[in-house]
Amino acid sequence: MVTELSPLTRRRVQDRGLADIAEKLAAGVRLDFDDGMRLFTTPDLGTLGLLANRERERRHGDLTYFNRNLHINATNVCEATCIFCSFSRLKTGDPNAYTMSLEEALGRVRALRGELITEVHVVNGLNPDLPWSYYLDLLRGIKAERADLHIKGFTAVEIHYFAVKFGKTYETVLRELMEAGLGSLPGGGAEIFHPRARKKLCDDKVDAEGWLEVHRTAHELGLRSNCTMLFGSIETLEERVDHMLRLRALQDHTGGFQTFIPLRFHHENNKLERLREPTGFDSLRTYAVARLMLDNIDHIKAYWIMLGIELAQLALSWGVDDLDGTVREERIYHMAGARTPQTLGRADLVQLIRDAGRVPVERDTLYHVVAEA
Repeated sequence: MVTELSPLTRRRVQDRGLADIAEKLAAGVRLDFDDGMRLFTTPDLGTLGLLANRERERRHGDLTYFNRNLHINATNVCEATCIFCSFSRLKTGDPNAYTMSLEEALGRVRALRGELITEVHVVNGLNPDLPWSYYLDLLRGIKAERADLHIKGFTAVEIHYFAVKFGKTYETVLRELMEAGLGSLPGGGAEIFHPRARKKLCDDKVDAEGWLEVHRTAHELGLRSNCTMLFGSIETLEERVDHMLRLRALQDHTGGFQTFIPLRFHHENNKLERLREPTGFDSLRTYAVARLMLDNIDHIKAYWIMLGIELAQLALSWGVDDLDGTVREERIYHMAGARTPQTLGRADLVQLIRDAGRVPVERDTLYHVVAEA
């Protein structure tokens, strides 16, 4: 049950100059750019969390979602030169570059034949050496091994790359992947949409308009997807709010985004090592602002791999209602210095959620309830 703000909280909201925003939220009035900036710049993280938590509980109560999933990062060879990336290697043969054979990749699925998982998450580098058939055969092979698995695969950056490299439209690329077994898209590659930051961070991959168009096309074809924002590198707070508003605008038209995932920048082993990583304060306020600004996206996810287990647990009171899943063998953030485990068991996730005072709910990729733990 979502309660009214207490007199003390109302006074705090008033003192911080957020009373009109609280009134908008209570009346279901959409927040604008200036509201977003005021939320990002308030020094009172506790009050911001109270507002975000009210919105979280209005939608989901105490329910917190997770799933049982497997990550496959089949290649880290990548033509893009994103300065924040620690995962990619420019070409085959570079130190620490790898490309799995289809048999190696499918072996990850085969090894879990006797275990209950519901999703395979597939994200790769932009490998110039692989033919189009590699990706189609990978999906077909996963489905041959486990027809029951939902395949969430290929960022909008990869879809754009396939379209350019193989001379296809976004729609054709997506249709062929769907015929091979693709079930939905992850939200990676969005980074920061604003051209100032994007030019510095990832100038040689698809721009914001292309990223959004891939997801628009996917939604029109009936695919659901997630969306992300990389935060805590060189972007401004204004650029974070701009990013959220662009996602919200597309969601108004398509309704295809399921979940927004703020992705915390990690600085090890990349060209931005000189930068400090985002603080816990900045991480929690970013989740809270996202919950308040993205009124048309149902779920806010704290990806525990990159946020850290304890901070992800705390985020469940700052607007977050999803912790991702068991993951299994994640490489992208661990190559950037993540200290989190490679996987968490179902029992671990259930206990983390319960310890945070929430109710664990196991879901599938499309948020159908598998079990209430």
